[in-house]
Amino acid sequence: MEDVILFAVVGFLAQLVDGALGMAFGLVSSTVLLSFGVLPATASASVHVAEMFTTAASGASHFLHRNVNYKTFLRLAPAGVVGGALGVYVVTGIDGAVLRPFVAAYLGLMGIVVLYRVTRSPQPPPKQHSAPYTAALGTVGGFADAIGGGGWGPIVSSTLMASGGEPHYVIGTENAAEFLVTVAISAAFAWSLFTGHWEEAGAISDHAGAVGGLIIGGMVAAPVASYVVKLVSPRKLGIAVGTLILVMAAYQTWQLVG
Repeated sequence: MEDVILFAVVGFLAQLVDGALGMAFGLVSSTVLLSFGVLPATASASVHVAEMFTTAASGASHFLHRNVNYKTFLRLAPAGVVGGALGVYVVTGIDGAVLRPFVAAYLGLMGIVVLYRVTRSPQPPPKQHSAPYTAALGTVGGFADAIGGGGWGPIVSSTLMASGGEPHYVIGTENAAEFLVTVAISAAFAWSLFTGHWEEAGAISDHAGAVGGLIIGGMVAAPVASYVVKLVSPRKLGIAVGTLILVMAAYQTWQLVG
């Protein structure tokens, strides 16, 4: 019961940030699970089980509040599904930690670019991204999400904003697409488990309390976060996102150095 309460609080806070800024649920949840000694692949699988519920609530809320760009969504989601499935195959077969230095460096660069764009005066007009660009980004984001248990939001949101996307549409669209990506990644983990490819699989059922807590907390926070996105100005959202990206990049770098 203590695990459920603890992770409900973690899930609520993580989803509140994720739904409002487009990132953090997976990274925060994975970090907490890893600190409890859970294996990386098992932590990623557990987080994605929880995210099937939290992303469904978050995506539905963003659709309700009209924060979703449908054209971008239809390009982003299928590519993310493909990238996520490939990422599961890699993370269940090799040590995905080898990619973390590159992800940390990339996030740091994107955080700087986002802050530069949103603090410029006058503000540049919002940009529509091409289909190939969006599809390539979705593939990379899905792959990183499966590898690290939470790379979809940081990579997709930061890149779309850094390249001119309007913050509240970027966050809403990314959150909505994440549901389909999460379902695909969870299904791929199940396939890897049942086919024997995931030889070092931990017992996810051992962490049922943690997963249940993440689901409860995340689903409560999702409607609140999507409403916040609709109210806050694009400039303030951009500054908050850029700052959060830099904090996560610094934290990951600190972990690698430590």
